[in-house]
Amino acid sequence: MLSVEDSVRTLPTFTDVAAAADRLQGRVLRTPVWRSARLDARTGRRVFLKCENLQHVGAFKYRGALNALLHRQAAGTPPGLVATHSSGNHGAALARAARELGWECGVVVPRDTSAAKLANIRAQGVEPLLCEPGLAAREAATARLIAERGAELVHPFDDARVIAGQGTAAVELLAEVPHLDVLSAPVGGGGLLGGSALAARAMARECRVIGVEPELADDAARSFRSGARVGFATPPPTLADGLRGSIGALPFELCRRHVDDVLTVSEAGIVRAMRVMLEECCLLIEPSSAVPVAALLEGRLGAPGDAVGIILSGGNVDLGLCPFLAGRATT
Repeated sequence: MLSVEDSVRTLPTFTDVAAAADRLQGRVLRTPVWRSARLDARTGRRVFLKCENLQHVGAFKYRGALNALLHRQAAGTPPGLVATHSSGNHGAALARAARELGWECGVVVPRDTSAAKLANIRAQGVEPLLCEPGLAAREAATARLIAERGAELVHPFDDARVIAGQGTAAVELLAEVPHLDVLSAPVGGGGLLGGSALAARAMARECRVIGVEPELADDAARSFRSGARVGFATPPPTLADGLRGSIGALPFELCRRHVDDVLTVSEAGIVRAMRVMLEECCLLIEPSSAVPVAALLEGRLGAPGDAVGIILSGGNVDLGLCPFLAGRATT
């Protein structure tokens, strides 16, 4: 039998996603699948939006964080201190999950984290520890926290338990809309896309799984095409702050095996997608969540008439930085 530590680093399967769905039942929100006649008419597709922007802490990340702690709890691990690094949403998710289950939590975030996401972490009862921007700085600060306080790491995306939890959003979507032609999700660390791909391959084998990321943060696309994982020396300057990290080892392997394509979109396309979602669907989504919507609006997801499912990953928007809400030009 695998130890808890081994299970973290073992490539997850759909069995793990299904177990996570059972574990999370009644503990996470079963978020709605949103339809918009205006969006269908604009895109020529039948669009199904899985609204994880309405999940606890405003993001799909709560699924993976809670599953990781419940997995440890089921293995007999007594409550203790967990730690992570985050661009914001995973930190808030782990803080809430820890509070719900009686654990302590430490969260490392870069200094340029949005005010909205910092406030979200604090609202869960945790004061974030600030570090310099960039994945290397985040990992170094988290390693110091773990060494100093004996914490256990719950990685934001390179953790099989987290990936399995994230895949439960796609399980719910495919249970409600079983005949999707395309399933799409944003790609940062890759946990959501990897977990979604496991769900699609088990529940809708003909469905194409497509990841989308910003052109300015295109490591997953370059990795997917080259067959070797690549990253960034410095944080990419994309508005999609949740997608500035590089794809993880486990998510990359899942993408290599189960994902059909990884697309990129422009910054202008991301802002346009946010605006369309707000104006036509009355949904406020964060830039990271808007990247697959941008690809949809450009006609790059599926063919006319196809059923296209998109996981709206989060809705924690720093309103002062959103160009069209702040009265700035969007092109």
